[in-house]
Amino acid sequence: MGVSMISYSIAILLLPLAAFGIQIFFGKRLPRGGDWVSTGAIFIALLLALRVLGHAIGESNPNYLEREAWTWMDFGSSRLSLGIQIDNIAAIMLVVVTLVSALVHLYSTGYMHGDSRYHQFFAFLSLFSFSMLGLVLSDNFLCLYIFWELVGVSSYLLIGFWFEKRSAADACKKAFITNRVGDFGMFAGILILVWQVGPLGYQEVFHAVGQGHLSGGLLTLAGICLFLGAVGKSAQFPLHVWLPDAMEGPTPVSALIHAATMVAAGVYMVTRMFPILTPDALLFIAYIGAITAILGASIAIAQNDIKRVLAYSTISQLGYMVMGLGVGAYVAGFFHLVTHAAFKACLFLGSGSVIHAMHGVLHHSDKDPQDMRNMGALKKYMPTTYKTFLLATVALAGVPLTSGFLSKDSILAGTLEFSMEHPQHFLIPLIGFGAAGITAFYMFRLVFLTFHGEGRWKEGHGSHGHGHDSHGHDAHGHAGEPHESPRVMTIPLVVLASLSLWFWYSPNPVSPSGWFHHMIVKPESLATGGGHEGLAGGVEGAAGLV
Repeated sequence: MGVSMISYSIAILLLPLAAFGIQIFFGKRLPRGGDWVSTGAIFIALLLALRVLGHAIGESNPNYLEREAWTWMDFGSSRLSLGIQIDNIAAIMLVVVTLVSALVHLYSTGYMHGDSRYHQFFAFLSLFSFSMLGLVLSDNFLCLYIFWELVGVSSYLLIGFWFEKRSAADACKKAFITNRVGDFGMFAGILILVWQVGPLGYQEVFHAVGQGHLSGGLLTLAGICLFLGAVGKSAQFPLHVWLPDAMEGPTPVSALIHAATMVAAGVYMVTRMFPILTPDALLFIAYIGAITAILGASIAIAQNDIKRVLAYSTISQLGYMVMGLGVGAYVAGFFHLVTHAAFKACLFLGSGSVIHAMHGVLHHSDKDPQDMRNMGALKKYMPTTYKTFLLATVALAGVPLTSGFLSKDSILAGTLEFSMEHPQHFLIPLIGFGAAGITAFYMFRLVFLTFHGEGRWKEGHGSHGHGHDSHGHDAHGHAGEPHESPRVMTIPLVVLASLSLWFWYSPNPVSPSGWFHHMIVKPESLATGGGHEGLAGGVEGAAGLV
């Protein structure tokens, strides 16, 4: 059975790469711009990923691990290998990445319809999916770094897809360069590992740290340097500045980059290297996460662009995940990554559905179709978008009976327990609870401005007809009234909204206790030295008490 899971994962990895190759060379000549090639490949990858997850759940072993490595370069004294590793974390991430990516592909067939570089867009989506899946399946830090950079390149191509717009061209450069700053730190961390340990496989590094080959201040430095990569990719303070500008890309790209994939890469990496993080490194990580959570939430209140509110919301939620991992609430931090992927992708695609309708209404006007001050009363015209958006908003706010409640609650319980053990760090839970309150406020502000009240788009809209929006794809105006998006755009919304309910993850709506918590168990800390390692063992249990 072992080989088959590895071969399944190789197929999952190579399917989007093959689609990228076909699209980039032949996409223009294929019927419908070849959108079915990329979409078909990612849906097959999703089915295979579900098969891998089913196998991992069937093993019911928290330490389940399959790994295969191949020698890439042999220097005699040392060798570099490339390998694939499947464990419970990788199995869950494979499903998260392929699911959101598949729904974004489907949604894009409606949203990007009529774009002059339609085939190219799907090629870039496939490249992005390949890079992200490679990052998840890597079994060593070198492989991780290679795919990490590939994710950076493909996000550059997607954010700057409408490069004719000056703002989009600037945004993709900003994202790329800001990420390089963090990646430089990550590279320094990898060099420390090469210098002190030699082989870069996760298992080898963990073993070496456990044996004491790398310890003390140098191990803390290595952990913080590696974490700098996550600061860039996962938009943590102070490298969070690229993410709101990345909204210049097409809305499906925003959903892909800001929900489940690119920004999740940093949180995934911290989850991966958790056993070798020293107490000092974890404390640093916890404070960076806390600052990011409150900063993102407070800036979101003042935004009027619907996508920028969601962008700052993403920054805030990533801060939550990082803070959870930093205080030792390992399972809760990773759980929030998985639950957040569904409802944040739903919110971004929902905002795309709204913008799509607003383009139709305002295409003869000079009003901004993304500005919430030009919206209102859309609930009546877009019932499916409204219902799915509201459910995802409730999940993001952490209301009971949603997945967001289960994961946020666990993180807040973790911060509370941490501050009880270390009263001097009382600011961390204070910030956590404060940011949770602000989140509910700015998200419902967004819902009320967009879907309720007066229709502020009514005055000054043009007659109906067939216009062109600033993004270059067709806008359909129907007698100056907004209308629901086509089925290919609403079906992904319904799927993602339903995944925001609690029962997918836990049979108990107030305490996380389902398959996820049987599969993911907090690993032992291998980093030597006192402090708060091993601290939040009881955090996951305490989650239901908050």
